[in-house]
Amino acid sequence: MAGAPTDGQDSVTVDLLVAGSGAGGMAAALTARLAGLEVLVVEKEPLLGGTTARSGGWLWIPCSPHARRAGIADSKEAARCYLQHEAGNHFDAARVEAFLEAGPRMVELFESRTRLRFVLGPQFSDYHPNAPGALPGGRSICAEPFDGRLLGADLGLLRPPLPELTLFGMMIGSGKELTHFFNVTRSPVSAAQVVRFLARYGRDRLVHGRPMRLTNGNALAARLLASARDLGVAIRTSAPLVELLVEGGRVVGGIVQDAGRRSVIHARGGVVLATGGFPHDLTRRARLYPHAPTGREHGSPAAEGNTGDGIRLAEAAGAVTADELPAPAAWVPVSRVPRPDGSVGLFPHFVDRAKPGVIAVDDTGQRFVNEADSYHDFCRALLARCRGRPGEVGAWLLADHATVRRYGLGWAKPFPMPLGPALRSGYLRRAATIGELARTIGLDPARLEATVARYNEGARRGEDPEFGRGSTAYNRYLGDPAVRPNPCVAPLEKPPFYAVRVVIGDLGSFAGLVTDAAARVLDRDRRPIPGLYAVGNDMASIMGGNYPGGGITLGPAMTFGYLAALDVARRLGRAAPLAA
Repeated sequence: MAGAPTDGQDSVTVDLLVAGSGAGGMAAALTARLAGLEVLVVEKEPLLGGTTARSGGWLWIPCSPHARRAGIADSKEAARCYLQHEAGNHFDAARVEAFLEAGPRMVELFESRTRLRFVLGPQFSDYHPNAPGALPGGRSICAEPFDGRLLGADLGLLRPPLPELTLFGMMIGSGKELTHFFNVTRSPVSAAQVVRFLARYGRDRLVHGRPMRLTNGNALAARLLASARDLGVAIRTSAPLVELLVEGGRVVGGIVQDAGRRSVIHARGGVVLATGGFPHDLTRRARLYPHAPTGREHGSPAAEGNTGDGIRLAEAAGAVTADELPAPAAWVPVSRVPRPDGSVGLFPHFVDRAKPGVIAVDDTGQRFVNEADSYHDFCRALLARCRGRPGEVGAWLLADHATVRRYGLGWAKPFPMPLGPALRSGYLRRAATIGELARTIGLDPARLEATVARYNEGARRGEDPEFGRGSTAYNRYLGDPAVRPNPCVAPLEKPPFYAVRVVIGDLGSFAGLVTDAAARVLDRDRRPIPGLYAVGNDMASIMGGNYPGGGITLGPAMTFGYLAALDVARRLGRAAPLAA
C-alpha cells in the first residue's frame, strides 16, 4: 500500500476496499487476496466477525463437495426448482444460477487454500422438505470447531457469541454436541462426552481465562480471521466507512473514520459493502417492519453496529433497495433475558419449540401455528394472527415440568441446571395449574385450559390434528427421536406448568440493495454502478423474502463475496492465480 498524509488525512491506495468483517466481507477479501490483490478490510466496530460470529455458522450450499462425497442425491436443477418455489414472483433466475454454480467452487477454493473447514449436516432438512426440489438433508454445511489459541492476540478482536446461547460462557456446537447435552443424564456416552467438554472448558478458563474451543459462527469467524492473517489481508477496526468516493460515475474508494481522523482509501477495483444490513436501523425498521411502528417494538440479536450504513452510502450513490419482498427480514422469535448488570439480552428460539411437550399460544390463549416449523415461519404465522390487533405482537411458549426439566425452555436450561435464576428474574413464569398459569401471564383461564385440553387429547396418541406437528423431516430433525410415535408431540400434564414470552426478532435483514449476478450494485435503471458491490445482508436476499433452509444467509453471503472479488480480479487482470 502507498499513500501520503494530506490536510490531516492519510491517503492509501489498494486494489479492493471491503467494508465489514462478517462472512460476506471476509470471503470477498480472501478471494481477492488469493488472486493477488491488495485488500483492506475496514470494520466499524472494535470487534471482528459481525453477526456471523453470533450465528449458528451454517451455510446452505446445494451440491457442496461434502454432499457429493457423502452420496447425497442432489442436483443444481432440484435446488433451482426449490428456490423458484420458495421465492415465487421474486425469483431472480440470474442470481440464483450464479449462486448454485459458484457455491461449491467457493467451498473448494477456501478449503484448499485457507483455514476454512466445514462438516456436512446430512440430516439437517430443508425447512420446507415437502416442496418441489427440497431435500430432507445434506444441503447445509457448518464450520468445524476451531482452537482459539491459533489466533494468538487476534482472539481478543473476535466478537464473542451471544452469552444467552452459551453455558457459563462455553460454546456448544449445534447438532450432535447439543444432543449430548440434552442426553447427559440418560446416556453414558453423552455423559462422558459432556464431561470431556466441561473438562476442556475448565482447563481453558484456568489457563487462558476464557474458552478456547470455538464452535458454530464463532468458529467460522475465527477461521476467516486466521485465514486473512495468513494471507496478509490488512484489517482496521473501529474504522467505519463514512463516504464513498465517486469519480465520473465510478466508485473509486471511500473515506474511513479511523482513530479520530479521516482516511482516504483509493481502491483501484472498487468497494465491497458488507456492513450487515439494517437490523438496528430504527428508521428503516419502522418503515418496513409491520409489528414495529416506531422501530423499537422489535429485538434483534444481530451485531449492534449493523445500522444500515452500507445501504445508505449506496443509496447516496444512486442505488435502490428491494423493499417489496414479502418479509423484509429473517424473522426469529426471541425472548428477553434480564442480565445481572441490568441490561436485557435476547434468546433466539431455534430448537425448543419443536420439542415434544412445548406449545405456543397467542394473547387470546389459542394456538396459531405448527410450533416445530422454522423460526421464520413461526413468526410469519404470529404476524398474520396478530394483524390488526392493538399492542405488542407476541406469544407464550408453554410446557409442563417434565418437559422443562428434559429440554429446558428458552434461556431456562434443563436438569441438572437450576430454574431459580430464570424464575426469580421473571423470565420464566410458573404455576400449579394451567388456569393459574393463565392468570399469571394475563390470559383467559377457561380459554387456555380448553386449548391445552384440545392439544393433549391428540398428543396422548402422538398426534396433532390442528397443525400437524412432526409431519415433516424438518420437524422431526428438531424433535426427540426417543419419543414415539411422534418425536415432536407429548401432552402437557405434569405440574407445575411454565411459560416464556416471545416476540418478533430477526437474524438479519432481507430487503437490501438490488444487485446482479456478480454482486454489482444496480442503480434506479437497473444498471451496474461501476466499482460498487454489495454482499451479505447489504445485498437483497436471493430467497425472495422466504427462508428455505439452514444457512441461507451465510451461504449466499460467502458465495457472492467470492463472486464480487472474482469480478474485481478479472477487471484488474488478476484472476489467473485462482486457477492454480
